[in-house]
Amino acid sequence: MSLSTRRIVIAGVLGAVAILLGVTRLGFIPVPNLSGNATIMHVPAILGGILEGPVVGALVGLIFGVFSFLNAGIPLFADPLVAILPRIFIGVTAAYTYLGLKKVNKLLALIVGAAVGTLTNTVLVLGMGIIRGYLPKEAFWPITLTNGLAEVVLAAIITVILVLGVEKMRKGGSSASAAKN
Repeated sequence: MSLSTRRIVIAGVLGAVAILLGVTRLGFIPVPNLSGNATIMHVPAILGGILEGPVVGALVGLIFGVFSFLNAGIPLFADPLVAILPRIFIGVTAAYTYLGLKKVNKLLALIVGAAVGTLTNTVLVLGMGIIRGYLPKEAFWPITLTNGLAEVVLAAIITVILVLGVEKMRKGGSSASAAKN
């Protein structure tokens, strides 16, 4: 897959959205669980992967990870192996899941792609946090089941709405420009 100017711009815009979600705290949704918040900051990486492919998804995830690392409030995220590395795979796994399922059912592919991207973030960040000694292994399932499930639902809803909206706009824009010619 080539990295066209368009894909670079889309990766930059989605990366900026991830940063905006973090800076404004709009990316943190209060939920009654161990952490107190579910996040949607990983959704731009999912969108990048599904809309533009795994390379764009990886770039957006990288931007999200670097932002997380540079703004670490706890030692867990001050470690680049926890804050950056796992985030690179969010959009990649979402993209390949979507591509593998879209011929079966597009809506299912969007939902499962968003779920896989979200769980990639949750499982890899927590797993790396445990491997690196920041979290006890006993924390994995409680956090995964509370935060992870809330984040899967949020990501699936947002992904379906935004991807279908973008695709509708792209179809409308291409037919409008074709009509002008």
